[in-house]
Order: sequence, then structure tokens, then C-alpha cells
Amino acid sequence: MNKITLVTGGAKSGKSRHAEGIVKASGSPAIYIATGQALDDEMSDRIAAHKVQRGAGWETIEEPLDLCGALVRSDGRGTRLVDCMTLWLSNVFLAETDWEASLSEVLDVLRTQQSPVVLVSNEVGWGIVPMSDVGRRYRDASGVMNQRIAEVADAVVLVSCGLPLTLKG
Repeated sequence: MNKITLVTGGAKSGKSRHAEGIVKASGSPAIYIATGQALDDEMSDRIAAHKVQRGAGWETIEEPLDLCGALVRSDGRGTRLVDCMTLWLSNVFLAETDWEASLSEVLDVLRTQQSPVVLVSNEVGWGIVPMSDVGRRYRDASGVMNQRIAEVADAVVLVSCGLPLTLKG
């Protein structure tokens, strides 16, 4: 299995399902690092649906901001699925933290991991152009983030219509 795998694609493209399959196929304990927060009913419903989709047998670590800490603490215990990087980036934006510095720290930690990590991330830039300045900055930052993760990843998979296309690895 690849040490670092990036699974990307549009919203509801099948990214998470594909990433979950990669983790399950590893045969090691499955650890789900959840970056989303149930701040409203719609997000609560999405989180519940993801739990049902992946089924039993997953250890869940809820970590909206300290992704580095979650990766370090879980290294050596199984294959980790980070779902998702674009929600993590959104949390960083909302916390008014330097996203580029935070991303650099995550990339540094990823390079040191012994156990595999599968990261899910949306291709935000394929949608409509956001009307607000912060929306456009977030869209651009997510594109840069995906490029930087892809650089350090051993494998990159694009999922569209539930179908995976290997871009790297």
C-alpha cells in the first residue's frame, strides 16, 4: 500500500467511498480522522450518513484543526483516512490562522508518517466562481493545497461519477 494517497474529485463524486475502500483493503486497523464539525443540522446529517456508509470497525478521531497532532498520535496504529482536507482548510480559514503555514506543517508531518494515510479533498475550483472575496481566496487556497499534497503523495486518484482514475502512482 502507498504511504500517502490523495483522493480528490467533485462534491458527491464518490471520493469518500473510494478512500474507505483503500483503507479497508489495507487489512490493518482503520482509523477515521474527521475534520468536519456538526455546526448545523445539514452537517449533522452528512456526518451521520458517512458513519453509516463506512460501517463498523473504524476508530474515529474528531479533529477539526489539529490535524498534525491527530496524525502524530495515530501513527503506528493503523491506516488513517483524513476526511476531508477541504473541511480542514475551511476550519483553518474560520480560525483566521495562516493556512499556508498550517498546510506546510501538515505536509512536514505527512512526510514523517510510518503508517499509511489516505486524504480526501474536494476539487473546489471546478464549481462556480464564488461571489465573495473570502470565497475566491478559499477556492484558490484549496487548489494550491491539493497541488502541494499531490507533490508529496505516492498516489493521487481522481474520482468522478464514482469511478476512480489514477493520476499518480
